[in-house]
Amino acid sequence: MQSAVIVDVVRTPRGKGKPGGALSGIHPQELLAGVLGELEKRTGLDPADVEDVLTGCANAVGDHADCIARLSVLAAGWPQHVPGLTMNRFCGSGQQAVNTAAMMIAAGQAETVVASGVEMMSRYPAGGALTLDGGNEKLRSRHPLVPQGISADLIASLDGLSRSDVDAYALESQRRAAAAIADGRFGGSMAPVLAEDGSVVLGHEELPRATSAERLAGLQPSFARMGSAVLEGYDRSFDEMCREVYPELAVVDHVHHAGNSSGLADGAAAVLLASEETARERGWRPRARVLSTASVGAEPVIMLTAPAPATSRCLARAGMTMADIDLFEVNEAFASVVLRFLRETGVDASKVNVNGGAIALGHPIGASGPILLATLLDELERRDLSTGVVTMCTGGGMATATVIERV
Repeated sequence: MQSAVIVDVVRTPRGKGKPGGALSGIHPQELLAGVLGELEKRTGLDPADVEDVLTGCANAVGDHADCIARLSVLAAGWPQHVPGLTMNRFCGSGQQAVNTAAMMIAAGQAETVVASGVEMMSRYPAGGALTLDGGNEKLRSRHPLVPQGISADLIASLDGLSRSDVDAYALESQRRAAAAIADGRFGGSMAPVLAEDGSVVLGHEELPRATSAERLAGLQPSFARMGSAVLEGYDRSFDEMCREVYPELAVVDHVHHAGNSSGLADGAAAVLLASEETARERGWRPRARVLSTASVGAEPVIMLTAPAPATSRCLARAGMTMADIDLFEVNEAFASVVLRFLRETGVDASKVNVNGGAIALGHPIGASGPILLATLLDELERRDLSTGVVTMCTGGGMATATVIERV
């Protein structure tokens, strides 16, 4: 087997994932096409040599539909013989694209692959489904899946996390993100989004906002009403469904709100991976090597607890332990997700999400995995450190993980 190396990563800034956000007027195919073009320019890549473009996208409807990977390849003007594959592992879709590309190279089935992700939440059609069971009532009787925000509150309730606990984590995420932006730490992999005339549409992270403990404390819980209501097509509330699976829980304490949950975002990112031999032949200086990848499942109602076991499996495959890792990126879907990861792994919080995370910066679902990889690589280089992990919880009770080492 051969190692897969990361030649480079390019990402957009994250735009507000609502109508009126800076990126909301751009078609998602064009947003990803722009990133592919920037990757080509930065690396000297000949697109004719790309054997596949894998793209994570979690909402393949509307203008995200019809295999956005292939259509973005065409939108970028790349040769028609370059194929595209769209992948969906919910929030881990883009990271799964990276992991699968690395597997293809390691298995000797490809030499040059682009892994990418895109999501424009500002362009989601209205009236999306609340659940993750596809309307399958038989499955629901076995696994009563609930919206992710309620799963996050379920974690907090079982772990004894108070509203002040999750708010304190969110405040620190905002503080770290603000410091990183002021220090220019996101400049390495981030490229501005340009209009056709070359003007800058967005050149900075759009979501971070000044906040305080007092302002966070004043926000109303986002999922309390949803948790207690009995929606059409259901015979019981989401909170009751949680208590069926966790009968030891008297009540679901709804502690998450807009300030301690990931922000809706638009964004895209692309990663050029190659075999070490191909990188040498083409004169590329890789930024990192993929040491191992993993994905695991966990109990699907609580849904968001798999990052710790996914990381453990990934590290075991690399012959490493948590202590061998310099920095961790754990997607901040909700504050309780990262707090559960810290509790289960014992990792020092000073090594985790050191430049803030999705609570402050936003979570453009399918694009977040490659974006976190870019953030991790930029910070490892800035600090002259060696090893890092990216891990993400996903819908349906899963998680993805990747271990990288700087070359």
